[in-house]
Amino acid sequence: MKSYKYTFVLVIFCSMVFAACNKYLDIKPKGTTLLTTVTDYDQWLNNTYLVQGIGFPTCTFNFLGDNVDNVGISNPPTQPTELIYTWALQFSPNLSISPAFWGEHYAKINLFNTVLLGIDAATGGTDSQKRSLKAEALLGRAMEYFYLVNEYSLPFDSTTAGKDLAIPFVTSNDVSQIVPPRGTVAETYGHIIADLNSAIPNLPLDNSTNRYRGSTAAAYSLLARTYFYARDYTDASKYATLALSNSKAVMINFNSTFPASGLTSVQPDVIYGRIALGQSTPTLSFMRSFDANDLRVKKLFTSTDGYTFTSRGATLFIPAYVSLYLQYVNTGTSVQEMKLIIAECAARRNDLTTALQQLDDIRKTRFAIASYVPYQSNVQEDVLQEVLKERSHELPFCGLRWFDMRRLDKENRMGTVYRYDAQGNTISTLLPHSNRYTLQIPVQVLNFNPGMQQNP
Repeated sequence: MKSYKYTFVLVIFCSMVFAACNKYLDIKPKGTTLLTTVTDYDQWLNNTYLVQGIGFPTCTFNFLGDNVDNVGISNPPTQPTELIYTWALQFSPNLSISPAFWGEHYAKINLFNTVLLGIDAATGGTDSQKRSLKAEALLGRAMEYFYLVNEYSLPFDSTTAGKDLAIPFVTSNDVSQIVPPRGTVAETYGHIIADLNSAIPNLPLDNSTNRYRGSTAAAYSLLARTYFYARDYTDASKYATLALSNSKAVMINFNSTFPASGLTSVQPDVIYGRIALGQSTPTLSFMRSFDANDLRVKKLFTSTDGYTFTSRGATLFIPAYVSLYLQYVNTGTSVQEMKLIIAECAARRNDLTTALQQLDDIRKTRFAIASYVPYQSNVQEDVLQEVLKERSHELPFCGLRWFDMRRLDKENRMGTVYRYDAQGNTISTLLPHSNRYTLQIPVQVLNFNPGMQQNP
């Protein structure tokens, strides 16, 4: 135990004083408190940094999506968010700052690795408690690697995943160690799935009092998401079903009064929570895709053009302006995400009864009761398109749209995406099958790892 204390102090010291030795991430010092007891490690997993969603505070990752507008963008783009929005090769040339997305994921991985490496030697708790905390750390680490592999690697393709380069799989919390080489996409997905399967037997059965923390259902839900983006629709449906059957989470009905608390940690529909502020400017085409009786339009969006969707920038996704209960977006997993996974997987195997039932379960909580009519069709492609549309409406700004675009681009379902300046001039385009669907390794990372191969 004593040697671990000194190792932890060294990590803190390196992160504060020798920033140059930090080769793959930018760790934010968390103080000098030594982790010695099971309670210490339990509190470590309550770290506010760990519950922050991707691109916190406003999920800047959403800027990559085709449903976001930026009317006031500079031309040429200069700010990091503008460079993200226009799919620039790099989001910042500043070598002294932590790289967007890459840095936050590896910083969190470091915190989870700290638990995995030290919990066995902790005092004051039972073996069962230690196994549970280790399982939560595996779950949290798996989520971060899910993001990394879907940001900096080619979309999963079963025919090439064994050779497509992914990201370094780091299991140490010592930033002075040599960074592992980039693994393959198949290897990284294998690590994620193995970590989640290892975690499941020791996770708590219920996290209803704090859905930022792990649970059996949380692991199943992340397995469902992982298989879904691997386009393994059989296993994705299997684990989404297990997530729902093992969770107490339920959908929120927009026809009813919202719950009193706006805390994501106890929000009824959250399975495994991560937090971001709801704040985006949607494109006009996205807003025009909603039906007139869809309650989400006026529950989640504000408008200065009377919801006519005729003026760019007049409509804003800022749910807090409508209800403080809705001020936060869950970038983690939810009941509705699992239902949409089940629905899409069913539609793809032509089980239209299941697909339509899951679709109806969601839509009847989102449309005004008096005018609601369940969607019906016996045409497979039409049902699939309706599910994809519902997915875009239900999960618009929680960090998943970019991943959906990558997945759908593999199926030739994505057209050219355009970015415009305030005058309507095209300033950037994303072509089908573009290399820009895979983020480049940040220059800050390559500066310390010159031998790491760059993405095209």
